[in-house]
Amino acid sequence: MDDQQPPPLPAPPPLAPPPIIYAAPPRRTGCSVFWKIFAIVLLVVLCLTLFSRLLHFSTAVAVTRGHPTVERNRNLEEVVLEQTNSDNKIAVISVDGIITSQGMDRSSMNLVDFISEQLKTAGNDSDVKAVILKVNSPGGEVLASDDINAAITKFQEDTHKPVVASMGTLAASGGYYISVPCRWIVANELTITGSIGVIMDSWNYRTLMDKVGIRPHVFKSGRFKDMLSGEREPDTNKLSPEEQKTREEENQMVQSLIDETFSKFKQVVKIGRTHAAGENDGKGKALADNWQDYADGRVLSGRHAMELGFVDELGDFQVAVKRAEKLANISSASLVEYRVAFDIQSVVSHLFGKTAAPALKIDLGIGPPTLQAGCLYYILPTAVLH
Repeated sequence: MDDQQPPPLPAPPPLAPPPIIYAAPPRRTGCSVFWKIFAIVLLVVLCLTLFSRLLHFSTAVAVTRGHPTVERNRNLEEVVLEQTNSDNKIAVISVDGIITSQGMDRSSMNLVDFISEQLKTAGNDSDVKAVILKVNSPGGEVLASDDINAAITKFQEDTHKPVVASMGTLAASGGYYISVPCRWIVANELTITGSIGVIMDSWNYRTLMDKVGIRPHVFKSGRFKDMLSGEREPDTNKLSPEEQKTREEENQMVQSLIDETFSKFKQVVKIGRTHAAGENDGKGKALADNWQDYADGRVLSGRHAMELGFVDELGDFQVAVKRAEKLANISSASLVEYRVAFDIQSVVSHLFGKTAAPALKIDLGIGPPTLQAGCLYYILPTAVLH
């Protein structure tokens, strides 16, 4: 018993291998995340643009089927506002806000070019039987208003399609200037219109400069070169006799320019309304004999304007639609408008700075003067606008 050996001890467990330590993955930087988001956004924009182009192409093919002579404007796309069973169409062209030659946000076209392109597209479409000019504007630049007036006049002469003006809340001064060549003018009885006149705005800040100790030092090529400068002495009693004479001549020159432009306004009103009365065979309103007595810058209600012959009919937009159908000798029509086509080019232009992006405006209740100094305007005075 004593010779027995103790049982052998169990073998020790094998040692565990050392843990494998992996390097931490590199942290993603904000720059890579930005480019991924940018790529996704760009891909979405490309897909939407492609879909829009395909939809626009299929619509254009469907509309122009059977009308191979119709010429489409690649910068504009047709949007249906009100659909009917008729193949006839009435194009609606809107003029909202100040009439200006400034460029538009999404297009290189300015307002005058945009309206001209819309008229051209309507003229080339045989299904468009009439145009409604939807005006809600206090007026604007003299030259821009005159260009739109001429474009509407030429459109009616070339296509023999009637243009009906539908006045909204405001169609004054330049807003009336662009309405007067239309074959028929419809206004609400509460529409503010008229304001036939011209205004040139300027500011003199010399007194403020004197208070802070600033004195201008001007070199000029002629005695009239600074005639609209706001730095000149406003008190003519402090001027020499020669300078006072120059001021009087300047006032006469500016007033002569105003009178000449005002005379053109009255001529346009007389020609437009007289021609419309002849085209309408006496069904519209003719100018009253004393209409020029009211062409002194005063504003008129739609009802008063009709009594003086500035407007043919009282009513809203639907009344203008019915009148356009009647003048075009059709029973019904779909309402369409033309918009600037959305494409990737405009987006890329904004991203890379080829065109100015839309400005962000904050309304603080005050602001700079609406009118640019030294420019002629057919516009309702700002005191009335506010």
